[in-house]
This record gives sequence, C-alpha cells and structure tokens, in this order.
Amino acid sequence: MEEAFLVFADTDRAESGVVSAGRCEQEHSGSRFTQYEVLSDPVVDDELIVLLDEAGRSIGTAPKLASHHRETPLHAAFSSYVFDGTGRFLLTRRALSKKTWPGVWTNSCCGHPAPGEDAVTAVRRRLSHELGLAVTASDIVPLLPDFRYRAELDGIVENEICPVFGVRVDAEPVPNPDEVEEYRWVDWPTFLSAALAGRAEVGLSPWSLLQLVELVDHPGLAELRR
Repeated sequence: MEEAFLVFADTDRAESGVVSAGRCEQEHSGSRFTQYEVLSDPVVDDELIVLLDEAGRSIGTAPKLASHHRETPLHAAFSSYVFDGTGRFLLTRRALSKKTWPGVWTNSCCGHPAPGEDAVTAVRRRLSHELGLAVTASDIVPLLPDFRYRAELDGIVENEICPVFGVRVDAEPVPNPDEVEEYRWVDWPTFLSAALAGRAEVGLSPWSLLQLVELVDHPGLAELRR
C-alpha cells in the first residue's frame, strides 16, 4: 500500500511525508494546546446519533456504536476537507481501532452532529477532537449540503445524510491517536486526478470517492484554495 500511495507524495514535506499520531504528539509537545484541550470531546463518552427520515427530518436519537450494524438506520453526519494556506489538502488515515473502516485513508475529518447541534458546530468540535485544529465558523464553507450515501464493509453499514464542508486552516494538525492513525498534506489536483482514475489500491473510503466526483471543479473549493 505504501508504494501505491506515493502517487500522492508532496515534495515540499519532510522526507517521509507521512506523520503518525504518536510521532506528532512528540513533535508538538510545545504546542499552545494542552493534550486535554486537543483531545477532549464531551460528546464522545456517551455519543448519540440523530436519526432521520427519508426527507432528512429528525425522528429521534440512538447510541452511535450500537446503531452501526448490518441495518444501520439513516442518520445525520458530516464530512470535511481541510486545506492550508498554500492549497494543500489534509488527507488522514482512520485509526486502526475504529469500528468502521479502520486504517482507511479518507477526507480530513468526519463525524456526527450531537442532538440539537448544528453541522458547523459539529465540524469545529470534531476538528478539535480528532486533529487539534481550532477553527471558527468563518473558516468553514458548505460545499455539498445534500450529499447522501450508503456503504458496507465487513457487515457494518454506513447510512448517512452527510453534508460536505471545506475548511481553511493555518496550523499543523495534532492528531488524536484514538481517531487518526496518520496524516499527510497532499497536492489537491494530483490527489483528485489519481483518486478519480480508479486507483483502488489506494484504499480511500467509499464516501470520499463519491464526494470527490461531485467536488471536481466545485467553485466553492476553488475559492477556498486561493
């Protein structure tokens, strides 16, 4: 997998190009964020997902982990694509301990709004929890507000109405090892063309592959990367 993944290499990065969560914690020990501030998320310990009907209306809540199985109900989620000041895209690999799609490379950050929480607030919360990135609402741009998908792996189904957001940051991630195995900054046009060329060996998440098709030449994304 590593050899195939070189298609996304970024020559402006350090020699390896890939930063693991454990290594990143060491390198950022002098960060202005404390470990608790970066990694804590009060929603995680007792996380509920918001169940939806076919029209996208809330019809109740359910425990997140217990709800993901062969017949996962439709629920609310979000995906985010993070870019730095030079237009590079933050690609992340899901932690190996994750129940769904462990170890899979994917978009920067995904998650579920808590009951009563709007999607933008959820994006901010999860970026802080997963990647130690503090962003404001003005850093977040809606891209695909009506995105929906269903995917299955090893008997676990994802079934989500999952609006997609772009995010602009000016900081280096401090990944939470419970959420992110490793990350790398990649050149967006190179990444996009390789992913859409059908390089299955790269192992991208199914939702990312579907989203990328709709993000090609998206005007909001072009503005975000300026």
